[in-house]
Amino acid sequence: MEGAATPSAGYTTPRAGGAMTDTVENLILDLIDWVERRERTYQETLDAWRTSCPRLPVWEDATERGLVEAASANGRVIVRATSAGLALRNEKRPLAARQPP
Repeated sequence: MEGAATPSAGYTTPRAGGAMTDTVENLILDLIDWVERRERTYQETLDAWRTSCPRLPVWEDATERGLVEAASANGRVIVRATSAGLALRNEKRPLAARQPP
């Protein structure tokens, strides 16, 4: 069965929608939390979150889904969570939404 987890493998492929998808989703939530803690530049964000690993497309997925965005502020390009990103974070991690940055 292609893409299915086996007891010895301990993970599933992204196509199966299992553990690897959960990992990416959790990392996207971490990214949203990270950009909300303090102002982050676009370069700082890419340095920390962009990857060439096709199984962990955190930055790519988050931007494609409209969960984070780059915006110009004070002559710099910063990255911030969108309202959709904050809503997802609040849904999946309600305690994180209540904690101060």
